[in-house]
Amino acid sequence: MAELVLPTTQDTEAFGRSLGAVLRAGDLVLLSGPLGAGKTALTRGIAAGLGVRGRVSSPTFVIARQHPAGERGVPLVHVDAYRLGGDLAELDDLDLDSELETSAVVVEWGEGTADRLSDDYLLVRLTRHPDDTRTAALHPHGNWVDRAVPVS
Repeated sequence: MAELVLPTTQDTEAFGRSLGAVLRAGDLVLLSGPLGAGKTALTRGIAAGLGVRGRVSSPTFVIARQHPAGERGVPLVHVDAYRLGGDLAELDDLDLDSELETSAVVVEWGEGTADRLSDDYLLVRLTRHPDDTRTAALHPHGNWVDRAVPVS
């Protein structure tokens, strides 16, 4: 497990850009952490690193947004599982396993639910500290154990 200190939102987005630059179709990234921990900021960075088109914002009310591929050719599916409340049937209704074949999939609030979509995923646990800094703890699973994850 690697842990990063992310002093600002810009640092969170910069880490996301680095991570997005190595993502490929079939990759699953799960983000966990309390409200305000930086999950959407990290996803904005991931989208920038992937070069996808469209503005990235929290999909809390629509649950999932698809961002078309840009110059790298990998689309992004951004899911906010908060409103699903652990309901696996609703998660199945999103048909994310088929999206995984052609897209990079990022699931906010996905720990404990979306991790069953694949044995291969990267879990990023974000923590917001009283001084408003954040840390990101990276927990690779499956093929992510042997992959280089940018940590700077």
